[in-house]
Amino acid sequence: MDDLLLVFAVGLVTGLATGLGVAPFFVVRELSARWLALLWGLAVGILLTASLFGLVGEGIAVGSVSHVLIGVLAGVAFVFLADRLVAGYEFSPRQIAPGERPAASALEVRTLVLTVGVLTIHSIPEGIAVGVAFADPGPAPTVDFAGLTLPALAVFMGVAISILNVPEGLAIAIPLIAYGIRPWKVVGWAVFSGLPQPIGAVAAYLFVSTFEGLLAVSFGFAAGALFYLVFVEFLPAGLEAGRSLPGRGHLELAAGSLAGGLVTLAIILVVEGIGVA
Repeated sequence: MDDLLLVFAVGLVTGLATGLGVAPFFVVRELSARWLALLWGLAVGILLTASLFGLVGEGIAVGSVSHVLIGVLAGVAFVFLADRLVAGYEFSPRQIAPGERPAASALEVRTLVLTVGVLTIHSIPEGIAVGVAFADPGPAPTVDFAGLTLPALAVFMGVAISILNVPEGLAIAIPLIAYGIRPWKVVGWAVFSGLPQPIGAVAAYLFVSTFEGLLAVSFGFAAGALFYLVFVEFLPAGLEAGRSLPGRGHLELAAGSLAGGLVTLAIILVVEGIGVA
């Protein structure tokens, strides 16, 4: 029971780290068209890089390319069906009082639902990875922390996922802030998206033999879901945001994508270097 509580606690900490990605929006409240296009591009860069070099890379490391590919196709299909389901539902924003900020449109609500939903799904394989790291029965090195002897792989995995969850929280925050949701509410949604991580961590710890073959598929599934979200939701939204800018905002969108990709790649390289050390 003590081991289960420890695994749950580590998974919970990694999930809560997602809320840190909202921090910049407690300083910046109003978003110009140029900043909005840059931030949409930043989200595109973050998610594409995290998917390719994080999820797909980890999936191949723990399984076969075919398993990851199956997961990617399943993830794309899942979000496509979810998108069609959401698109077929008539969202009716409530009437607003004079002077109140306009309610989100049906398109905006659909984007918010898909963004939070897909990134919540994204949290599941991350939690599984934490649980598997704790359950690794091999003769792995250990780390002493707060009077506990922990597998070094589990410590690294917890730190790495916590760090990588910060830009994930930022990716969630960008569309929600853009549509007028207050930062503290966005923190709540970001943290909500990470709640599957402690559940997945405990489940993987208990059933590591069962999840061993499914882990690669899970990473691929999350990557495929994010690929769909980027190309069908985020990129069109960024192009729409920059439509009134010179060059239709293509430069801002590209610059944001490059910056987001480079920063996320740097984080991945740093945490992998820590793991190797």
